[in-house]
Amino acid sequence: MAEFLRSSDAFTWAMESDPRLRSTVVTLILLDKPPDWDVVRERFDLIASKLPMLHQRVVESPPPAPPRWERAPDFDVDFHIRRIAAPGSGTLDGLLELARIAEMEDFDRARPLWTVTLIDGTENGGSAVLCKFHHSLTDGVGGVQIGMTLFDQSAACGERHASTTPSVEQGVPWLSRYRDVFGYDAGLVATVVTKAVTSTPRLIVNSILHPLATGESTTATAASVYRTIRPVNRTGSTLMKKRTLIRRFGVHEVPMPRLREAAHRCGGALNDAFVAGLAGGLRIYHERHQVVVGDLHLTMPINLRVEGDEIGGNRITLMRFDVPVGVVDPAERIRAIHARTGKVRHEKSLPLTQWIAGALNLMPRWYIGSILRHVDFLASDVPGIPAPVFLGGARVLKQYAFGPTIGAAVNVTLLTYVDTCALGIDVDTGAIPDYDVFHECLVAGFEEVLALAD
Repeated sequence: MAEFLRSSDAFTWAMESDPRLRSTVVTLILLDKPPDWDVVRERFDLIASKLPMLHQRVVESPPPAPPRWERAPDFDVDFHIRRIAAPGSGTLDGLLELARIAEMEDFDRARPLWTVTLIDGTENGGSAVLCKFHHSLTDGVGGVQIGMTLFDQSAACGERHASTTPSVEQGVPWLSRYRDVFGYDAGLVATVVTKAVTSTPRLIVNSILHPLATGESTTATAASVYRTIRPVNRTGSTLMKKRTLIRRFGVHEVPMPRLREAAHRCGGALNDAFVAGLAGGLRIYHERHQVVVGDLHLTMPINLRVEGDEIGGNRITLMRFDVPVGVVDPAERIRAIHARTGKVRHEKSLPLTQWIAGALNLMPRWYIGSILRHVDFLASDVPGIPAPVFLGGARVLKQYAFGPTIGAAVNVTLLTYVDTCALGIDVDTGAIPDYDVFHECLVAGFEEVLALAD
């Protein structure tokens, strides 16, 4: 039977009917020297054996079934794994320009949704690897798991692996596609009926024995689901309102021990200090433009992965809530963010993520856009690799991840590597046309937070 996209992945795919909501993820890896090219190719070939979607494309299914994964008939590994010379003198700015263009370009939908480019001739005799993936392939934590297969713990390259590139398959008969769709729909109906049969008696008994508690629980769950799917009719910011297809990339680095210490001194976690630094930067940016700011709408991915989950697909849910950006005191800001994120991480709707995504997939595309286009900013915290690693004999110096804005004015992704928090900044230049000013404000916002650790 065909492998259909999970509801959350189908949602990611469907919302791209609005190109401003594209879900392209770009990662930039800086190396101290050129790696062994054959090893790089072999490692991605090995990853493809663990993540078959690297050999597959997304194909639409007859309604109402979601799209499905299908083996790409003309798969060419050399289309997806490339090697080029760095532009100009190979500076970081030049690499960020390549990453920016990769982010703005859509995928060839007739092929698997990824590319990897080795860039030779960067400054100081180094190289870089630019990875571009569609978010339906995997999420941030899954990407780090991919990195564990890609990298070595020493300069000596690990075990070599034989090619796993699949042979070309014959096309799938159209009749079998409808048979698979019928099987999918029948399975979905059976699941709904089974759940209703098993849960309804329990609900009735609880309603009789504990009517007040049962009513409160049902109401709380309904309210939680509404908070998850409710449309946002206007941006919280009166300054960052316009949305376009043009992006600008930037980076910033923060020492992880100091950021964690600042969080702990205020009773928060690393993620709370991260969001507080970003919120401080947004407050300073609004102050530079003489605009008063209060709470802003934040979209935050919540990791739902458990032990044993495959690296492919998304095991996250996107939660939206308001953040007190206008709070000047960084300690108070961390405490307020910690309280709000704590409530979000315990929302009753979290176990219903796939059901909610399935319902949203049946909604008009404009409604999905209304959920996302008025979000002010997006923040993603990805715990990376805690020890130095190598790729094809070359040492990994830095790693930056750039998540999609999916309708927000800016997405800042924190990816840890050893003892550094690397920030990948993806800005919609329609909302933030003066990137250099914004970057200065963002740095100042994190300095406010880091000062708490001194």
